Amino acid sequence: MNLEMGLVQQQTMKLVMTQQLRQAISLLQYSTTELSEYIEEQALENPLLEVSHSTAEMAVPESPVLWQDREEQSGEQGNDPFIDRLGDIRTGLTVHLTAQLRMLEYEQKTKEQLEYFIHNLDENGYLLLSEQEAVGELDITSERYHELCNLLQQFDPIGVGARSLAECLLVQMQAMPEKYPLAETIVSHYLQPFAEKKWKWLAEELQVTLEEIQAAQDFIQTLNPRPAQGFGQSKSEYIAPDVYIEKDDGEWKVILNDDSLPRIRLNRQYRNLLQQNNDKEAFDYAHSKYKQLVWLLKSIDQRQQTIRAVTEAIVEYQKDFLENGELRPMTLRHIAERADVHESTVSRTTNQKYVQTPRGCYELKAFFSKGLAGDGGEEISAAVLKQSIRRWIEQENKQKPMSDQKIADRFQDEEGVKISRRAVAKYRDEQSIPSSSKRKRFV
Repeated sequence: MNLEMGLVQQQTMKLVMTQQLRQAISLLQYSTTELSEYIEEQALENPLLEVSHSTAEMAVPESPVLWQDREEQSGEQGNDPFIDRLGDIRTGLTVHLTAQLRMLEYEQKTKEQLEYFIHNLDENGYLLLSEQEAVGELDITSERYHELCNLLQQFDPIGVGARSLAECLLVQMQAMPEKYPLAETIVSHYLQPFAEKKWKWLAEELQVTLEEIQAAQDFIQTLNPRPAQGFGQSKSEYIAPDVYIEKDDGEWKVILNDDSLPRIRLNRQYRNLLQQNNDKEAFDYAHSKYKQLVWLLKSIDQRQQTIRAVTEAIVEYQKDFLENGELRPMTLRHIAERADVHESTVSRTTNQKYVQTPRGCYELKAFFSKGLAGDGGEEISAAVLKQSIRRWIEQENKQKPMSDQKIADRFQDEEGVKISRRAVAKYRDEQSIPSSSKRKRFV
């Protein structure tokens, strides 16, 4: 065995993750919002890059961005009339309660104390200020604390100012003209076993029938456990699809939503630096920023074309879903082979990307699901299994709900699909469907 030491030259090849390659991979994984923010950041660092969010300009066909010289425009931009912005103003809970407080003829000291309470409510309307904290911070007695709580609980919405779920529900029940003594008793003293469906024990404890407890549950479910819900919410955010799927002359077509991205322009003022050779430092700086701009455009174009290729492969594979709503089992490998890319590329491409179809707007990842083999050899997707579980549960006898094992047996008997009880429980939980014991009704 030769163990001598020496210097040997050896030529090898290896893949190096360059900064440009990292940028291209990151852009592919970005959502539309993240990509827009990234372009804005690049515009701050690169003086040659200028962005615009205007959609009135004509886009260049087959191009993800609009690259043109800046045109000077007159008039204000981005300043909507004040009257058009009134509809976006949301009344917060604090403002809503403070306005009611000002209308009441209380002493000034009482108003100040109630206002302090109002500023200690959480987003659901529950009071976060404990008795001990109020006594120490406001220099009041325990009796005064409970008195202020009762005053606050008379405000709109009913139930605000409660310190617990039980108190919130009781305040709402006591404000109703018709009384429900059984429901009040359950909420006051037996809320936990009632929620755990220990109804047989509860019926014996309260000397009532299961039907009466069922009626109490139906009534309690009409109450609002979050009385302040809806106050101070931000404006609803809408998803802008990255891709549209439309049918044209009997063929499904994929259309990229390039309008959702900012328009990139070459700044006219700094463009002159590319043609000036008298200042070498400025000339070199301008050329380096120009190369960054060109690389960014190429990376965005590559991102869009990859999204198009992956979406077209999904459309080809899921034509049955687009036609009649039947989702086929599909994995990353299925699409990677059709789009001629790596599975990791498919994963990055479908991450946080949305597609608008005639059947609604979906995340691209929603089309991927593993399947279970049926007796005929065909695969049934998990999405189809979930639909069957939900449909069977909706149609079941509520007094004798189906257990997870019975659902698994039904799949075996009717669909020829062998599925475990634990898998049924998993698919049921993913749809927020309670277990059979909690679905049972006595009326």
